[in-house]
Amino acid sequence: MSDKTLKRAFWTLGTVLILVGSWAWIDRWVNADRNTNYGSIVPWGLWVAAYIYFIGLSAGSFLVSSLVYVFNIKRFESIGRLALFTAIVTLVLALLSISADLGHPFRAWHVLVYPNFRSPMAWMIWLYSAYFILLLLEFWFVMRHDLVVGSRKPGWRGRLYRILAFGSTDDRPETAVSDRQVVRVLATFGIPLAIMFNGGVGSLFGVISSRPAWHGGLFPILFLVCALTSGAALLVLVSAIFQDGLRRNRDTVLALGTLVLGLLLFDVLLQISETLVGFYGHEPDRVANLRLIYGGPYWWVFWFWQLGIGTLIPIALLALPQTRRNPAIVAAACGLIAIGFLAVRLNIVIPGLADEQLEGITEAFNSTRISTDYVPSLMEFTFTAGLVGIGLILFGIGEWFLPRPEESTPEEIAHA
Repeated sequence: MSDKTLKRAFWTLGTVLILVGSWAWIDRWVNADRNTNYGSIVPWGLWVAAYIYFIGLSAGSFLVSSLVYVFNIKRFESIGRLALFTAIVTLVLALLSISADLGHPFRAWHVLVYPNFRSPMAWMIWLYSAYFILLLLEFWFVMRHDLVVGSRKPGWRGRLYRILAFGSTDDRPETAVSDRQVVRVLATFGIPLAIMFNGGVGSLFGVISSRPAWHGGLFPILFLVCALTSGAALLVLVSAIFQDGLRRNRDTVLALGTLVLGLLLFDVLLQISETLVGFYGHEPDRVANLRLIYGGPYWWVFWFWQLGIGTLIPIALLALPQTRRNPAIVAAACGLIAIGFLAVRLNIVIPGLADEQLEGITEAFNSTRISTDYVPSLMEFTFTAGLVGIGLILFGIGEWFLPRPEESTPEEIAHA
């Protein structure tokens, strides 16, 4: 398939998904949650799982970018700005996803104006806001030199660059060096910020003592390791297909693939530890939840999606000598890992809620909202598909907007 055909297919798929999801977006804002399948027993569903999934992708991508902008690891220099761009796109998708789950999303600003700092959710929203601002600032300083150079081009593209440059006209090498120092400071502050807000999502689950499936001190660590693994995996895939990246970033893709393999094995170790502690602890509610994951109505999500597609196949592809040196196969394996981690998030959210905390309550009421059986509705699925479409289009815009490989970058100038 030619590069032109691939790009056309990319834009077409993104557009189709947005069009498919548009009716669901309209339905959500007109009919609220009447056409969703979550209820009183399972109040969180696909959108919450997608939210923590995209948040993890964002935090993981940003932490990979810190290898370039804080620790100055040359091996990953070529994908530094792409990692930041990926972190921004996935953060936008996460916020859009959770906005659909909120009863009154337009009141979200109340948390900033009237915060309760004893609430983990309030802390999380404040950290999100700070993280989003930091991401935008860091990305602007990374891109500033290219915006200045691009602002001199004729036509509407040059005008757009002039607007985004905010009046900056200095493209001297010494200014690029200064920009690099600012980026390093921002990225340094961003590392604990990314760790805190993603660990904070895990804490939001872990402090709920009424849910044995979630309650525990390991949950924030699990969320952080999941974020690093899934974010790095997505970045491998994006690095391989973005701007002819499979050719330009061959060595980087292979190096990142090795990093992802190590992170995935560490995540598997933590998951096994969590499971063994749950079973050997003989806590009835915790054991019932684990049995629901491995043998309940959602068994296929774990055995086929999470374990098969997202774990065993990628481990084999990334570990075997015949496949781990092929960048296309490494990128495909990392794509499977990124997809598999959505199953990880689903297995956290849904089985953790799908039990009767008051025995017999589902038989006492004749209502579809009083049920432990949850399968996302067509509206929920198509809404989420529209989110994926938005992500594809944003990456397509980035393909056009970010500097081409043959153009000099501020990083190259700063190290000249």
